[in-house]
Parts: sequence; structure tokens; C-alpha cells
Amino acid sequence: MPSLRPDKLIDAMIPVSTGWLLAACMEARGKQDLWTRRKPEVLQALREQAVVQSAESSNRIEGVTVAPDRLRPIVLGRSRPRDCSEEEVVGYRRALNWIFTKKGPIPVEPRTILHIHKLAQGGFSGDAGKWKRRDNEIVELLSGGERRVRFVPTPARETPGAIERLCAAYHDLIEVEQVPSLLVVATFVLDFLCVHPFRDGNGRVSRLLTTLLLQNRGFAVARYVSLERLVEETKEDYYRILEECSVGWHKGANDMAPWWNYFLSTLRRAYTEFERQVEASDPRTGKGDLVRQAVEGQVGAFTLAELKALCPSVSVQLIKKVLTKMKREGKIGLTGRGAKWENT
Repeated sequence: MPSLRPDKLIDAMIPVSTGWLLAACMEARGKQDLWTRRKPEVLQALREQAVVQSAESSNRIEGVTVAPDRLRPIVLGRSRPRDCSEEEVVGYRRALNWIFTKKGPIPVEPRTILHIHKLAQGGFSGDAGKWKRRDNEIVELLSGGERRVRFVPTPARETPGAIERLCAAYHDLIEVEQVPSLLVVATFVLDFLCVHPFRDGNGRVSRLLTTLLLQNRGFAVARYVSLERLVEETKEDYYRILEECSVGWHKGANDMAPWWNYFLSTLRRAYTEFERQVEASDPRTGKGDLVRQAVEGQVGAFTLAELKALCPSVSVQLIKKVLTKMKREGKIGLTGRGAKWENT
């Protein structure tokens, strides 16, 4: 592959900023087990919240949205999807569940990628789980309605072979252990996006592969903090850096450093948030802070019962007190029928 090649990465100069981010992420992984052991009763709530946010954000980045009051019920399996958009959100949740419930590392191979695509597409598309049959382009729609081609991916006829080589290069670099594994993962994701192997769903599959590859290397933070939400919050940087680092990709002359730094910064942010959430659940730091963080992390309407599930160590009385205070502050308000809240 143009980027994920031993001869390119083993001799690559790692910028100081990238080295600092690598060290921060490795330090966070070292503390990961400590955080997960400290408050096991909090982890289930964090997992549920992360899955809901991931399914929504990854699809919303691609322009797929569902009604706020439908999001949590369909993601958590409490309601059946009613249309294609809801089916895609449910498909993303199924793909995440498949990744999170597998025992041991998941093989990084073409059939794994095809399976993830099939799950993420919800099974409703005729080409779900199949490589693209026609050449595609990455296009930007300008404000005046004009189209700008940002990148021309690998031709359809070359796609199966390109993915085979990408997976083989990944294994070669992981085995020789001469390149930091996080840089191998980040480079794999960029090359996958440049190949753009599917007619639709490439962005969503790339984010699912990010979670899978990180989990395989021992970075489990995506179980508790939505990486997809963090990407959505920095979407402009995400697309700008992808375009910047794809220049010269076909010739193997692209600059990887901006993408490495973006990828590692997102991972570091996830670990920082994870640590903060675990610390906030500690009685010494105040349970009210945990409720506030749970409220601020909600997408769409939510109920008192849902907050209680997210904050199992907090009494209903305290949750009500925090809600009342946040309402007075103008940060939340009641919406619709029944006792449902939403962020303002």
C-alpha cells in the first residue's frame, strides 16, 4: 500500500509532537485497568451511553439522522426500526456489539471488513458486504451547489487486491514491532479511506475498524467513550486533514504526520474523558458532577429513569435536585409529553 509499507514506516521520522501524543496514549492505556477496576458499577452505564452516541454520531457524520426520541429506543433494542435511516443506526450498533463481544483479537482480513460492512449497512442494501463494482470519487458539495472532487480512490477492479495487501502489510508491521502499533493502526485507517472499497458506508466502516484495531492492541476506551462523537465534534478538522494527507497518496508521497496527530489526539481525548467520568463517580469528588456529565452527554430527550441507569450510585433525590438546578441555569428544559428532558 502507498502508506502502510514497512519500507516507508520503519524509516519514517516521527515528529516530536507525534512522539509526545504516543507517550500520552500509552500512559493512558497503562492506567486503563485501574480505571475499569475502580468503579465496575459505573462501566455498564458508560458502555450504554457510548454505544448510543457512537451509533448516532457515526451515521450523522454521513448525513443519516433519526428523530431524537427514537434514538435510544432503537439503539438499545427497545424498538424496531421504522425506515432505512433507523435501520442503518441499528446496523451500526450491531457491528459495535459484534466487535465488543468477540473473545480475543478479531482477525484483520478482508472477510472481517466485509462482515462489518454488511452489519453496518443493516442488511437492507443489495451491496451490503460487497466491494464496490464501479469506480467512485470523494466529492465535496460547495455552498453554490457545485461539486468538487477531493480525491479519486482506488479503481473498483483493483479494490479486492488493494485490501488484501493492506491487511497483509498490517500484519507484517505488527509482527516486526519496529513501528509503534498506534501509528500502524492510524495508517491502516487512512489507507482504507483512500481505497474507499465500498459504494457507500466507507466512513462508518473506517470508524468501526478504528475501534476493532484499537481493541486488538489493548486500547479499550471506545467501550466507554464514543470516539465517533469526538470525531463529529471535530468534523471540519477531520475532513481537512484527511484531504491534506491524501495528497500524493497514489504515489506513496503523502505526509502522514497531520493524520497521526489527529488520530492520537482523539484517542488521548477519549482517555481523558474516561478518567474524568470514573473520577466523577467517586463520592469524594461529588456525585452531582456525575449527574451533570450524564445529562450533558445525552442526545435528544431523556428521562429520569435513564439518568438513574447511567448513574447507579446516585440517589433519585439527588438526580432530581441536579435537574432542577440545571433547569434554573437554563441548560436543560422539559419537552413534549411526560417527564422528558433535553439539553438546550
